[in-house]
Amino acid sequence: MTPPWLLPAFVLALGYLLGSIPFGLILTRFTGAGDLRQIGSGNIGATNVLRTGRKGLAAATLLLDLLKGVAAVLIGAWLLDGGGPMAGAMAFIGHCYPVWLRFAGGKGVATMMGVVTALWWPAGIVFAVVWLGMLFGTKWSSVGGMSAAISAPVAMWAFGRLDLVPVSLAMALILLWRHRANIARLTKGQEPKIGKSKDASPQ
Repeated sequence: MTPPWLLPAFVLALGYLLGSIPFGLILTRFTGAGDLRQIGSGNIGATNVLRTGRKGLAAATLLLDLLKGVAAVLIGAWLLDGGGPMAGAMAFIGHCYPVWLRFAGGKGVATMMGVVTALWWPAGIVFAVVWLGMLFGTKWSSVGGMSAAISAPVAMWAFGRLDLVPVSLAMALILLWRHRANIARLTKGQEPKIGKSKDASPQ
């Protein structure tokens, strides 16, 4: 007899492993752009890929990081009733803390966008609009990403999806923690703006 916990555990593990695929690192290595961990901030997200000067690679990284969040939610929901939020959250955690890279991953903006969009697409639209609005309004990539993350649980609540508020709030808090160095630079007036550094896409 199959233990009742086995399928939920499998969904959680699958979501984590899917999210932990370091697309930025893979793409830069395969195209000869170097080891992403030795470039710029050392982050594996699209923002740091942009610092290589390869805009196409940065866009591809952004898209793939977003899609792995979408895929985790859809696969989790297919395998288990209520498994979408579980798998999506674990994909986000996997991106931020991938076991393959000693838990040193990205900051999670693109992957969170994918998870939120797959869970409830109206909240995904709010996420994207807030991110772009704050990104181009303030010229700070970090402010755009953090503002978008905060908007997700607010949007879930506003749309009446109270069941999705806890998971979106948890991801938002982790994302803010991942941006703690950016927050420190912002308070000191040292955070670079778009145009002064190649820092214009989610990490």
